[in-house]
Amino acid sequence: MPFDSSTIVGVVGAGAMGTGIAQVASAAGHRVVLGDAVPGAVERARASLVKAMAREVDKKRMTSDAADALLSRIEVHASPLEQDLSPYRQCGLVIEAIVEDLAAKQALMRRLETFAPSAVLATNTSSLSVTAIGGACKSPERVIGLHFFNPPPVMPLVEVVPSAADASPVADARELMRAWGKTTVVASDTPGFIVNRVARPFYGESIRILEEGIADCATIDWAMRELAGFRMGPFELMDFIGNDVNYAVTRSVYEGMFHDPRYRPSITQQRLVEAGHFGRKSGRGYYDYSPGVEAPKPIKSSGLGQEIVDRVLAMLMNEAIDAVYMHVALPADVDLAMTRGVNYPKGLLAWADELGAATVLDRLERLQAEYGEDRYRPSPLLRRTAREGGRFAL
Repeated sequence: MPFDSSTIVGVVGAGAMGTGIAQVASAAGHRVVLGDAVPGAVERARASLVKAMAREVDKKRMTSDAADALLSRIEVHASPLEQDLSPYRQCGLVIEAIVEDLAAKQALMRRLETFAPSAVLATNTSSLSVTAIGGACKSPERVIGLHFFNPPPVMPLVEVVPSAADASPVADARELMRAWGKTTVVASDTPGFIVNRVARPFYGESIRILEEGIADCATIDWAMRELAGFRMGPFELMDFIGNDVNYAVTRSVYEGMFHDPRYRPSITQQRLVEAGHFGRKSGRGYYDYSPGVEAPKPIKSSGLGQEIVDRVLAMLMNEAIDAVYMHVALPADVDLAMTRGVNYPKGLLAWADELGAATVLDRLERLQAEYGEDRYRPSPLLRRTAREGGRFAL
């Protein structure tokens, strides 16, 4: 069904993601229904929105009247949603942003299907199967994936993921997201979609380099920041995201890909999670954020740094190339997703074209020969392009 500014948008889940999505929808002029079954969650969400609007006004990015109007369009419901979803009855679109748990999302979608009979039902899952979530419904064609990135008011990308089981309202959803000021890409319903699949080596291969004793966290972060141009190094980024969150996504992709060794989680990160060392939010992760603790100094060796960059980039490029080969997304959408979704300095396919397919292939074949692991297997598309010529980016 087509959407317009009169469409009432429902958001289930008033955590950081749900609250951010509600803000984006309201900023685009929609009435928004925001609810959560957790006691106190909607009150915290409302306070967060008031604070965010005050900040926008203070920085003169929004007038006081506009901020008040945005807040007035968001209705919060503190009633126990596990019992009553009737506030969503008039919605034309309902986006769930609850815990990343398949059974919980399926149960919610089954109930939303009844309480919001005319709505398109969207899941904000980052790594679970949209098809499996929609499969719990009598009308799975109503279900689509709309994967926002955190924080939704700031991050421009939305991955639009149709269910593999039925035709989803992709065109209407993309048009709505564009009206909300978002950049959209379409991803097939495969584990991790585009971004969380293609980005796995940024973390996994960096941890592997650490585990082998080739370099420490600070040196790897320095190399990927200063030599490769990433905004944050992998370890500081994992600590920023939360090692519990990053590890859970890695496990989800690994299990969803039937234990493909390219996505194998790290024991090092598992131990950090088990110890409660989640990163900045817990005060300790790969780095210690306790007051007075001095940050470790990297070894600023251009030779070592380039070795790190070459290895991690080869794995990232191979993953992007293989996403195209396996029809996860079109080449332009793969590069757009990585630059707009996670702020990579270049699209990986365009970067591979600059470097040359033969060079990327050579690096991977050397790694595979040294380690004897399928983890380093080159994509068939990389082999073919290195042999026949051509480009990855279109």
